[in-house]
Amino acid sequence: MNRYTLPASLREQLLSPALIVYMDLVRAIVQRVIEAVGGDPQRWRPHIKTVKLAPVFLELARAGVRNFKCATTREAACLLETLDEGGFESVDLLLAHPIVGPNLAQLGRIASAYPAARVSVLCEDPDAVAGIPQPLGVFVDVNTGMNRTGVPLDRPAQIVGVGEAAGERFRGVHFYEGHLVGLDADTRRSRAFACYDELMKVLADLDGRGIVVGEAITSGTPTFPCAIAYEPLSRLAPTVHRVSPGTAVLGDTRAMQEIPEVGLVPAAVVFSRVVSQPADGLVTCDAGSKSIAADAGDPCAEAIGRPNLVAMAPNEEHLPLRVNSGAAPPRGTELLLVPRHVCPTVNLAEKAVLVENGLPGEIVEVIGRAHDLIADEPVRVG
Repeated sequence: MNRYTLPASLREQLLSPALIVYMDLVRAIVQRVIEAVGGDPQRWRPHIKTVKLAPVFLELARAGVRNFKCATTREAACLLETLDEGGFESVDLLLAHPIVGPNLAQLGRIASAYPAARVSVLCEDPDAVAGIPQPLGVFVDVNTGMNRTGVPLDRPAQIVGVGEAAGERFRGVHFYEGHLVGLDADTRRSRAFACYDELMKVLADLDGRGIVVGEAITSGTPTFPCAIAYEPLSRLAPTVHRVSPGTAVLGDTRAMQEIPEVGLVPAAVVFSRVVSQPADGLVTCDAGSKSIAADAGDPCAEAIGRPNLVAMAPNEEHLPLRVNSGAAPPRGTELLLVPRHVCPTVNLAEKAVLVENGLPGEIVEVIGRAHDLIADEPVRVG
């Protein structure tokens, strides 16, 4: 609990709910993930949809990370501007979400504004390659069974077609096995290895057609240890294999439950206060679904140091907690809530309080949150 202590001077002024990010823990987690990928930060392409914060972008870059994923044009512009102003070179960014129309054109303008960076986009249709702006590289998106995006594995000609259509702009294969969650460790590993067997077939097929695959990208937070353990992916040269966990950077209860062996801890919490005791054995705090994401199921959060409190389904501004044992905490009691799903939780906050070794630092904007509305120039966010 001590690592999450907040000074009284901050707590007395802080309106709840509020997003708190412990930068010393962020730094430690980043190093832990780098260790887990074999000590090479170049094997990690973190998904910044989780963090959305300029100081965290910079911590990743200082640790040697140069390859990133994002989901929106706003995230892309924020990351590239932050690292450009920070003096970091050789930045490589993939927008790993299918975009079309004005969104695609906007990404092309962003890439043109940062010519020192390498920016790419996903594609699943050979006929769509011609419409991708010239500054952008192309990754073929393969559907591994998640059925969210990508070319189904049983359509190898379509996968090859994207590579052929992209020509020299072809960067590689995006192979995200994000459906392998909620499984015991042995089952997840077995099913993940079966996925990677299929990836090896895709890579062999592309190579057989003379298509150079520069990179193969797999794995969010739950499966990245599986991908690192799958030995054939470590010796793909000249193809580089990278994993793309993003949730790991800030941690959440789901990540800690899925991969306890990595030793993740939460670096982002929502500061809340008990505001009501509506019934015996029940209290309510002021962090509802407008401040803690409720998309990943219940309990949507856990209170640090209070295992006797179990979060129930949230309302917009209220989070009821069942008191399983002991006395109910009185109104005004401060709670630090670890979200079950940190990525959309960060997106709900406009600002975050940074804490370093128990001391409050600056209050920063969550610059990557939400979406842009109208495509315009210039694309810089500052």
